Amino acid sequence: MEFYDVARTTFAAREFVDEPVTDEVLRKILENARFAPSGGNRQGWKVLVIREQETRDALVPMIMPTFQRYIAQVQAGESPWNTIDETNLREAEIAATEVPEGFVRALVSAPVVLLVLVDLSVVASFDVDLERVGLISGASVYPFVWNILLSARNEGYGGTLTTFLCAREPAVQKLLGIPAHMAVAAMVPLGKPVKQLTRLKRKPVDEFAMLERWGGALLG
Repeated sequence: MEFYDVARTTFAAREFVDEPVTDEVLRKILENARFAPSGGNRQGWKVLVIREQETRDALVPMIMPTFQRYIAQVQAGESPWNTIDETNLREAEIAATEVPEGFVRALVSAPVVLLVLVDLSVVASFDVDLERVGLISGASVYPFVWNILLSARNEGYGGTLTTFLCAREPAVQKLLGIPAHMAVAAMVPLGKPVKQLTRLKRKPVDEFAMLERWGGALLG
């Protein structure tokens, strides 16, 4: 495929046909994804390829509490899990929220699940002293994750970048023997999508690009 076609049609695939992603295909996807940029070219990412059913089943209860709060806040008209506005929901309200477990089951039941980790001992975190949640470390791993999705799309496959699992990082580390300095960056279910979308809805450039300063003139 042409690059711009890939860039414009790589969507969040969450439903997959019952067809395996072979080691050969997965190696080809990762072979191309590895050329993503990272701070100092340190390439601090690692990938756990998860196929065993026992591991998949163990991930579900780790995802559910995070997903439950997410659903509860969306239903309450809030932007879930944001660090600026505190939730107005009580713990009891969150606990009473019904969660579509099938959605989570579908994610972990993808033909293959990739767990992407990043080595915090090699990434630069320039915002470590700011009084807000850290973002900068992600610059050294999420381009790699996105390259996985672009490469998968180019091969006729698809997936989605999920982070629900990250809120239970210590439990994930214990389950899979992951060292403490390796952060859980993403869980990527991967497979052949049930439907391959070709038209995506995105905001126009005029809604996010400004010249010189906040509130500046539109670009072009």
